[in-house]
Amino acid sequence: MSTSAHPFIRRLLLTTASAACVVSGLASAAHAEEEQVRPGSAPVVASVGDIVVTARRRDERAQDVPIALTVVNEELLDRTGAYNIAQVTQLAPSVQLLSSNPRNTAVTIRGLGASYGLANDGLEQGVGIYVDQVYYGRPATATLDFVDLDRIEILRGPQGTLFGKNTTAGALNITTRAPSFTPEGQAELSIGDYGFLQAKATFSGPILADRLAGRFSIVSTRRDGVLDNVTTGEKQNSQDSISLRGQLLFRANDRLSLRLSADYADLTPDCCTQVYVTYGPTLKPAAQQFPALAAGLGYAPPSANPYSRLADVDSAIQADQIHRGVSAVIDYDLGWGTLTSVTAWRSWDWGPKNDRDYTALDITRQSANPSWQDQWSQELRLSSNGTGRIDWTVGLYAFHQAVETHGVTEYGKHAVHWLLAPNLPAALLDGYTVYNDSRIETDSYAVFGQVTWNITDRLHLTPGLRYTKEEKSGWYEARVAGGLQTTDATLISRRLGVARPQAYAADLSDDDLSGQISLAWDVAPDILAYGGVARGYKSGGINMAGIPNLPNGQPALTNAVVKPEVVTTWELGLKTQSFGRRLTANLAAYRTDVEDFQANVVDSGPGALRGYLANAEKVVIQGVELDAFARPTPNLDLYANLAWTDAQYDSFANGPCPLERIGASTVACDLSGENLPGVSPWAASIGGEARARGGFLGLAGEFFGGADASYRSTYNSDASVSRYTEIEGYALLNLRAGFRADNGWEAFVWIKNALDQDYLQFVSVQSGNSGLVIGNPGDPRTLGLTLRARY
Repeated sequence: MSTSAHPFIRRLLLTTASAACVVSGLASAAHAEEEQVRPGSAPVVASVGDIVVTARRRDERAQDVPIALTVVNEELLDRTGAYNIAQVTQLAPSVQLLSSNPRNTAVTIRGLGASYGLANDGLEQGVGIYVDQVYYGRPATATLDFVDLDRIEILRGPQGTLFGKNTTAGALNITTRAPSFTPEGQAELSIGDYGFLQAKATFSGPILADRLAGRFSIVSTRRDGVLDNVTTGEKQNSQDSISLRGQLLFRANDRLSLRLSADYADLTPDCCTQVYVTYGPTLKPAAQQFPALAAGLGYAPPSANPYSRLADVDSAIQADQIHRGVSAVIDYDLGWGTLTSVTAWRSWDWGPKNDRDYTALDITRQSANPSWQDQWSQELRLSSNGTGRIDWTVGLYAFHQAVETHGVTEYGKHAVHWLLAPNLPAALLDGYTVYNDSRIETDSYAVFGQVTWNITDRLHLTPGLRYTKEEKSGWYEARVAGGLQTTDATLISRRLGVARPQAYAADLSDDDLSGQISLAWDVAPDILAYGGVARGYKSGGINMAGIPNLPNGQPALTNAVVKPEVVTTWELGLKTQSFGRRLTANLAAYRTDVEDFQANVVDSGPGALRGYLANAEKVVIQGVELDAFARPTPNLDLYANLAWTDAQYDSFANGPCPLERIGASTVACDLSGENLPGVSPWAASIGGEARARGGFLGLAGEFFGGADASYRSTYNSDASVSRYTEIEGYALLNLRAGFRADNGWEAFVWIKNALDQDYLQFVSVQSGNSGLVIGNPGDPRTLGLTLRARY
């Protein structure tokens, strides 16, 4: 295999070599001065180590938990400057995030979690996102900036027993820092090119002696867009957000505590548009494909190179969000066990504007689906305090969610030429507008329990079960107005082929018994071997974005409801620590079978149907993962993570057709044997930090330098796995260097994407299947400075 045939291998080698040079160069200074790490410094990990986690809803060493687990703690987030999940994926290769805008966001673990394509309010996520034990129901949560985090635990594989709702792929268990009875604070300011400005502040301390403590955190992020719109002259795809979190911790006595939290986030970026990536020929007549269609209107993209970062949309764009919520966590120590109550309410408001043709042409001049979501949840858990041979947790869970959407899609003067035929009257679709309204409500109830039987001091058996009852009801209605007033039956029929009125209602009722069982063996004091099987369950869905019509024009109601998704994962793992626990290395191998995989299928016709859900008969995923962390000296930290994943549609007879197979009458294609979209067969991250004692501006402290490199091999970002929607493999390198004073001051410079790697974050097919492929290029090289102070 030649490196000329595989340029991404050259990039990986160059990136790895650059990272190694930076770290090893600073390592010599670290070896020369075997000083201790600055006081109060926490172990920094990109994988598990001697840290406490709550992956099994109780405090325990990460190395003692018999599941594949990655932990990113506050210290690493601070050092690398990662402030959202998209950046964390560069540290944890098993996690992938694909997002064309906040509503259309998918988080996956080991290739599972959500289908790729346009959002559908009836589609559940398979990666559960939990913040301080509260489940966040909308995937847009993954686009928020982090606020005062303690750690992120990435639990791989089905986690349905204890984490429950829709965790067939795994869970992100996010823990914020609790109020402190010792006064403390932190302030941070970061500036960079492209107008980047981020400010963070946290204050915590006692309010009432040793009974009541408070904590307040705020983060605000601003950055200019990295795309230049040649039509409007504006910078687009900017960042503009503010997030706040307030907490109170009340300790009534030594046994009873209450933690109250409230958070608010407001995001108003000028986002999200896409640029020309390529043209993929279809099987349609040449006159119905992009080159001829564009030439007929005298149009050409501003650039055929997506990395020129030139957009030309002619309608307003925005991606406004408001997230807010409150929660109360009560812990009562009964002596032999702990009773925990988690009560929460959350809401999400989504206010978008989109130019859905992503060109300066007037095809789809607006397509927006503003949504409002409310949820409440209540969980009760009773856990043993680990005083005997058996540790256990039992609980009850209730969840209610309502999502309401009122959208509009308006076509323009070029829509007839683009979507139908140039010889029809342009006024036929000019101003033709579809108003869509929908609402779906979900009620979910569960009872669960998990037991760890310590058969001996070295052999541990952990079975768990969860029974879930779920009910959903929803309705959808689309109305049309505008366009050419005509009585010509042929013209009316052609227009209805683009978008037609539609109304339907559906409901479903599911119940399921899922669970897991694992056996763990302490081979030696620092070696744990384990094996297990877990069965996960993702509830059925209701299509909330329209469904295909029958030949008589009525909705095909058989497509309204989607069957539940059932996931079974077999896993073997080995967790080790050696050299006086200076090296942690964990290995996991797994196979996952998914029955009735919920796929988001995009309609192959010319119209504006946004997509609908369908079931693929079977998906099979298997892989091997290696996580390693080393601290060879007190002044040097190193980590390396590697994931190999083989993911395929094992059986998907009625799949969506890729561009190259779409013809005038194409309806569905057999995708059996094709690779699952969104999955890189190879993904890796490597990095570290070296430190050396010294002084700066009269302050004692340590100089440091760090590097973080990540790599993903080629993957596909469209459910149809077209060869035109592949994202070529890429490698990224981030660098940092600075000084930490012993008195809590810190300053460092950073470079993200130091090699200025061109890569795509996301690609999709323009609606109408003209063959135009559009996408979001990743950020170019950016430079900045961060100042931080703690007390």
